[in-house]
Amino acid sequence: MPVADYSTYCRMIDRALSGHFAYPAFNVTSMATASAVLRGLAESKSDGIIQVSTGGGAFAAGSMVKDMALGAMAIADYVHRVADRYPVYVALHTDHCQADKLSQFVIPLIEETERRRASGLPNLFNSHMFDGSALPLKDNLDIAVKLLERCHSSEIILEIEAGVVGGEEDGVKAQASAKLYTTPEDTLEVARRLNAVRGARYLLAATFGNVHGVYKPGQVKLKPSILKDCQDAVVKAYGETARFALVFHGGSGSTPAEISEAVDYGVVKMNIDTDTQYAFTRPIADHMLKNYDGVLKVDGEVGSKKAYDPRTYLSAAEKAMAERVKQAVKDLRGEGTSLFKAGCP
Repeated sequence: MPVADYSTYCRMIDRALSGHFAYPAFNVTSMATASAVLRGLAESKSDGIIQVSTGGGAFAAGSMVKDMALGAMAIADYVHRVADRYPVYVALHTDHCQADKLSQFVIPLIEETERRRASGLPNLFNSHMFDGSALPLKDNLDIAVKLLERCHSSEIILEIEAGVVGGEEDGVKAQASAKLYTTPEDTLEVARRLNAVRGARYLLAATFGNVHGVYKPGQVKLKPSILKDCQDAVVKAYGETARFALVFHGGSGSTPAEISEAVDYGVVKMNIDTDTQYAFTRPIADHMLKNYDGVLKVDGEVGSKKAYDPRTYLSAAEKAMAERVKQAVKDLRGEGTSLFKAGCP
């Protein structure tokens, strides 16, 4: 099916929240990695989310240009063109964008969607993330409210973060003193400020010890019960309709039990990047080691074109990453949950 429209994306989120499953959201940097996600989702019969970070967008634009918005547009255009060849819905999202990069990344992408809508074309991206977690909460929400108002006018969902995800991603590193746990008081203020934008939809990345990066299971100390405390506080204050659709960042090294518990407390989207990076790279390394004489012109020899043709090892990488996508879908209870079924156009 084509990239999900606003109505379909909202249905996806609501269905995940009520059905206690979540959508994996995969960071991509190229056509090959985007294709791997689409393949894995289709083989799992699961809808999902493809997302681009500031660094991923800069990479996709090429090392000479490094235009993060341009690269994100190029990836989104590709997904729009090929998504209808896969029997699932996919949403397009942008990952962590801090306040100092909004004018270089999220704002140009919103402007592109506004131009597209004026011409009768679908939105370029379905949702964007503003990461104001490094700011005081008031400043974070002051920016978020204005962004949400603008996004709502173009049927774009906004994701925000309260609390800080530890570790490092795309060169952005959390400070040692960062607040790694969102409090009920934080989420009450989020609900008060953002729910004032009537009819707007947003996602909340609440933090419960999450850390970006590579970790063995058990090394990251998560406290999913924090999510329950936050949800309970908001529902008590504002009613069941105020329950958050939550996002789980920094999931590498999380145990299946921790992931399952987070989903039970309202996580509908889990970001995945580190694990799929490795899944994509592993078969490339394997190919190079097994075909060393073929990929290099050793001692004046010509090598083997079949060995050094990028299509050979990138096809293997795409397949391996698709398998990791399928594992993520399974971990999040999403197998066979696609809206693309009889009676669900």
